[in-house]
Amino acid sequence: MNAKIWIVSELYYPEETSTGYLLTGIAEGLAKHFQVCVLCSQPTYSKRGLRSPHTERYNGVSIRRCFGTTFNKDILPSRLMNMATISMSVFINALFRIGKLESVLVVTNPPFLPFLVYLACRLKGAKCLLLIHDVYPEVMIAAGMIRRTSFVAGVLAWLNKCLYRGADRIIVLGRDMAEVTERKLGAPDSKIVIIPNWADVTMVSPCPRGENVMLKELKLQRKFVMQYAGNMGRTHGLEILAQAAQKLAEQKDVHFVFIGSGHKIKWLETKAAEAKLTNVTFVGSRPRNNQNNFLNACDIAIVSFVSGMAGISVPSRMYNIMAAGKPILAVADTNSELAMVIAEEEIGWVVVPGDIDGLVRVIDEARVNPELLREMGKRARKAAEEKYNLNRVIDMYRGLFASL
Repeated sequence: MNAKIWIVSELYYPEETSTGYLLTGIAEGLAKHFQVCVLCSQPTYSKRGLRSPHTERYNGVSIRRCFGTTFNKDILPSRLMNMATISMSVFINALFRIGKLESVLVVTNPPFLPFLVYLACRLKGAKCLLLIHDVYPEVMIAAGMIRRTSFVAGVLAWLNKCLYRGADRIIVLGRDMAEVTERKLGAPDSKIVIIPNWADVTMVSPCPRGENVMLKELKLQRKFVMQYAGNMGRTHGLEILAQAAQKLAEQKDVHFVFIGSGHKIKWLETKAAEAKLTNVTFVGSRPRNNQNNFLNACDIAIVSFVSGMAGISVPSRMYNIMAAGKPILAVADTNSELAMVIAEEEIGWVVVPGDIDGLVRVIDEARVNPELLREMGKRARKAAEEKYNLNRVIDMYRGLFASL
């Protein structure tokens, strides 16, 4: 294999949003073994407005930031404009810079990007490796953006099937995603490789509850705290959490904390205000370097999805929750990677989307069983250290590229 690897992603350092953070970790880990170059955009998410150097060498990786608009991503037309300009700019740079037999790893976000990068790879004779973070059009269907039977869904399904068939390797984040990918290809395929995301076990670790700064700031030291931290997008099941907060309003010791932002945050805030919920606190997005503080500011962490998300997206947040030694209460399909990890490691509970009574029952049972929570937390931390650490993941990527 040619030792030069290209990582192509809209998001990359200094972007701290999950995709940018994860791709940065992969690139820097591989740079210890290969020559690694990155094509990306200027920051468009958490670091939007920051102008980074057009070219830069950082932690052993050569970075080229391509031109593109950086409008507000939360406004749909602006986001589409960002996707289009960034994807086209990256495509042009790829045509001029990627060489024959070099290897290119491209992530599926934004959805235009992998098609153009795949085309550039074929024109230049390079290897194309597709890293699937979200499965299209299924994620758009689950989010309610398009109907499964629509013309748009049919076209997107056909295009993505062609992309999957053409890629030299397909990297998926979990077993459920591998099954969905196999169905798209029509049969099991040796080109599919499962490489999970990882826990940052050095920056995130269990901390004594009594010393947590956020719990003190919010005056929740004496409460049983359920925490949802992360993106609150269309595919995240926040409706059932609002229902649970209403049902548990009389349980004065139970409190819900929501940390982050996204499409559904305004709806959730409005719902809480209308219901006059005093057992709910909203905290805006916190920087990644504050993770150890806020992930430890709870008794149970919640990861919640709408129905039908199995195999479509694997939540990277669960790994750092595990690193913090927190039990996980998942609202998710039982055949999802999230549900499988929770069951295998015995680190929490899985409630199917829509089962509000089941969710309330789990919370009631958990809050009176602190010893069970401690044991789950210990097992979660151990799994993060032994199975879901960055070095192990980089070794998997290294073996993949060495096999090409």
